Amino acid sequence: MLRALAVDDERPSLEELLYLLRADPRVGSVEGAGDATEALRRITRALESGPHGPEAIDVVFLDIQMPGLDGLEMARLLTGFAHPPLVVFVTAHEDFAVRAFDLKAVDYVLKPVRKERLAEAVRRAAEQRGAVPRITVHEPDPDHIPVELGGVTRFVAVDDITHVEAQGDYARLHTDRGSHLVRIPLSTLEDRWRSRGFVRIHRRHLVALRHIGELRLDAGTVSVLIGTEELQVSRRHARELRDLLMRRTTG
Repeated sequence: MLRALAVDDERPSLEELLYLLRADPRVGSVEGAGDATEALRRITRALESGPHGPEAIDVVFLDIQMPGLDGLEMARLLTGFAHPPLVVFVTAHEDFAVRAFDLKAVDYVLKPVRKERLAEAVRRAAEQRGAVPRITVHEPDPDHIPVELGGVTRFVAVDDITHVEAQGDYARLHTDRGSHLVRIPLSTLEDRWRSRGFVRIHRRHLVALRHIGELRLDAGTVSVLIGTEELQVSRRHARELRDLLMRRTTG
């Protein structure tokens, strides 16, 4: 069972997080800390106790925006330890997700925290600690993809997605009405959506053929126009893209 530490400078948010974690049967114990300094003192005791000691901590549920040392700075400090606890960020801000991934975060949970979403973060932490077997989760609806926005899960139609941008182990889905960050690698979406007309044009970009407005050739470089955005096509993908567009227009 997981031994957890929850860190948040806002007392109501901390109390709610502690309540939800204590209700999860995979969490054996959980303590709270009101700031990063208090949390680091607690983690230092845990590391001195050893991974099987009475003070050990398996995972830290960490707010980002806190006075003094913020959550990202604290997580960066933890990477310097030989055997640091896992980190799950719990925040009201979507914008830090890519930086959180760079710090090897297990998950990134948006506030207001939903019980089901926090349970998924606990599952991921338990998997990494070897507490439960890995379970492959299949997307139930191939025509939509779930995204989180302000603690609410919405379902974006795949047909509305114009292109996808890689951001580490995350992907940013672009539509005519905005963009959404999901924790799915670009290579996974490439395999999943190949049959739906998505093609890789660059190591960072996956595009929907039906949304390409123009194919541009300029001094040996190739690019595509999607709406008002121009995306570069790498040399290794240029010929395949041209062939696909030709077959699409003549088929």
